[in-house]
Amino acid sequence: MATTKKTSFKTKTAEPKKKTTRQASSVNGMADPKPKLTDLAYDQLEEAIITLRIPPGSVISELTLSEMFNIGRTPIREAIQRLAREHLLLVLPQRGLMVPEIDLKKQLKLLETRREVERLICKSAARRATPAERETFARLHDEFMHASSTNDDVTFMRSDREFNDLTLVAARNEFAEGAMRLMHGLSRRFWYFHYKQAADLPEMARLHANVAGAIAKGDVAAAGEGLDRLLDNIETFAKATLMSDM
Repeated sequence: MATTKKTSFKTKTAEPKKKTTRQASSVNGMADPKPKLTDLAYDQLEEAIITLRIPPGSVISELTLSEMFNIGRTPIREAIQRLAREHLLLVLPQRGLMVPEIDLKKQLKLLETRREVERLICKSAARRATPAERETFARLHDEFMHASSTNDDVTFMRSDREFNDLTLVAARNEFAEGAMRLMHGLSRRFWYFHYKQAADLPEMARLHANVAGAIAKGDVAAAGEGLDRLLDNIETFAKATLMSDM
């Protein structure tokens, strides 16, 4: 078992981020609502964990996170509860919080489940997306292609997160959404942790672009086939990572 470590972080102002799906939506032409502090806390803390600013095995405190993101402790506490449900944080009674280590064998089990659920979500999104959502999928297709050509991992990760959120909205299936939200963060963190040793970021971005483009066009069959090719790539990557660590 890896030894946990008490980690200190410098307070850092996060760079401005593009609007997430929930921030970008508007109703009946009204101005976009301001994002809630809880959502901001969740977005920034999740990204810090996914991109390893807060690395696996770190033991941190609610106060440290509040100071790190310059957000009050109540929104931070609510964000922590959400991330604990998604297995990206462990609450240690009387000790604080720990970012769990990455478990390669569990990742393969997660992929088995993810393939079935995400295929349903992507095909449903292609069938049910609104015209405005299809426009966003078309934009995400272009952003993935740009990330592919520039090999920009942070841009890819942010586009991937917006894509994931939008597919869950567009699928309009709250049961599949609940299952998938438990897997997205763990999957992205695993990929980010290992991609430099085994993954092909340009190819990964192109595969995401294919799925986004199919959903934008309302092509249900192509969305399902594109998702299978994407997860074939991810599974091959996960197995190669597992073998390299044995």
